[in-house]
Amino acid sequence: MMEPIWKSKKVDEQSVINIADEFDLPKTIAQVMSLKGIESREYSRNFFSPDTSCLHDPFLMQDMQKSVDRLIFSINNKETILVFGDYDVDGTSSAAFLTLFFRSLDVDIHYYIPSRENEGYGVSKKGIDYAINIGANILITCDCGIVDFEEISYAKEKQLDVIITDHHKPSEKLPDAYAIINPHRKDCHYPFKGLCGAGVVFKLALAICEKAKINVDKVWIHSDIVTLGIAADLVPIIDENRIIVQKGIKKIEEGTNAGILALRRVGDLINKQITVGRLVFWVAPKINAAGRLGDASRAVKLLTTKNSVFAMEIANELEKVNNKRKEITIQIIQEAVRMVENECNLKDERIIILQRKNWHEGVNGIVASRIKEIYSRPTIIISMKDKGGKGSCRSIPGFDIVEALNECKDLLVGHGGHPMAAGLSIKNNNFLKFKDKMVNYANNNISSDKLIPIIHFDMELKLEDVNHRMIKFLNALEPYGPGNSRPIFISRNLHVDGIPKLLGRDQNTLKLFVKQDKTPFESIGFNMAEYYEKLIQNTSIDIAYIINENEWNGKKSIQLELKDIKLSGQNV
Repeated sequence: MMEPIWKSKKVDEQSVINIADEFDLPKTIAQVMSLKGIESREYSRNFFSPDTSCLHDPFLMQDMQKSVDRLIFSINNKETILVFGDYDVDGTSSAAFLTLFFRSLDVDIHYYIPSRENEGYGVSKKGIDYAINIGANILITCDCGIVDFEEISYAKEKQLDVIITDHHKPSEKLPDAYAIINPHRKDCHYPFKGLCGAGVVFKLALAICEKAKINVDKVWIHSDIVTLGIAADLVPIIDENRIIVQKGIKKIEEGTNAGILALRRVGDLINKQITVGRLVFWVAPKINAAGRLGDASRAVKLLTTKNSVFAMEIANELEKVNNKRKEITIQIIQEAVRMVENECNLKDERIIILQRKNWHEGVNGIVASRIKEIYSRPTIIISMKDKGGKGSCRSIPGFDIVEALNECKDLLVGHGGHPMAAGLSIKNNNFLKFKDKMVNYANNNISSDKLIPIIHFDMELKLEDVNHRMIKFLNALEPYGPGNSRPIFISRNLHVDGIPKLLGRDQNTLKLFVKQDKTPFESIGFNMAEYYEKLIQNTSIDIAYIINENEWNGKKSIQLELKDIKLSGQNV
């Protein structure tokens, strides 16, 4: 793994002084507030106590009015609606949310989740045929549809009205759907572009309530499900997302959704604080496992059932599937690392592109993320079969992977996604040409300095500044996530107290105590076994870390979660 460099975020010193005076705060807290732009009491109130009145008017979104009018007509005329969701957490949570919302309106509502292996990403003709067979009049897509031109045309031929709800980047041309709700449409002037698929359908439901004079509690009661989609899709936890997530986490803690409660039970989260991070790492993988290895519709069944016994059956099943997924992932990551070390020319290639026959395509994205982290460059992992392959792409800041794929679209069967994460399908005989073209594009568009990982830290702290007042403030900044990241601190010239330990099944979690004159602080580093050698040299160290609270047997203690370790005196 390439050694990261540490860079301090730019600080407006006068702003820090003004905030410290205005709020009567120590400089440590005032600096974090300044970096987050919390400079006035009015903004402070809106940030720390976000209110639903701050949500944007849903009818500002292009085609929202048209969609709402059509759906209200459908509701009043007892038509059948099919919700078609993608197989990831965002897609399944969107489908589950709309299913429960329409059920509460006594609508004949059905859902369909495609098979990742047999149908692939996006709207499928098989799903459209299912809609026709059940007599559906409307098909609502969730987290997909924006690039499915042929399938949408097929649905139109079958006289099925398709309302696309999506948040992926559209092309210049749009599918011939009845309506398309996507904040990233060029003709859409909706003020917040950071919605995920679940956020888009959430706004659709609010718009229906507003137009039909329906109590919005029918929407907010399922904000817990929407929160899963927001957290898992790693969209910015700011603006509307922050409001929804804060309300949604409270609903999760109330335990009103049998499926989410079951996931918390199998994940040992019942007595732990619910955070976006815990949803991302402890809950979302189990939901994703449903689609990665098997039938993704199990996730919707789990999130929509009211039967707690049935919910626990599915949750336990997904726990087993997720454990199997972990084993497959570890094996493929190990194979991928060996391929990089033996076959890739990292000196001359600024992107990693790997393919192998019969790699499990359900874990391509996880493997691509890990390889990207290890080698600090964009990564594409492709699982090949006899006629073609499916791949997942993960990028680095400053390199739009969708734009890169657009340059190679003549060699692809299909592609789509976000600047940092995308998917593709390709024929076997085009792989080498595709790799050459992508490597050439990456080499011309990624400067060498972009390949060096950077840890941007908020400030340097003395360990004595890590106290319960700081913890209380950091907790108030929740929910964290992209756009509102947990502050990163550095501390220098620390001493290791005692002998560090390696924990976990793979002995890859580092645990140690560090001190600076006074009380030792428990510190933990995930996937940091390679740092062990630095810690047994009997010399002082510098650390980059975030501050957490660890819960054990009902007691809370301060814990430093390590991001990097350097020997003191190293250039940072």
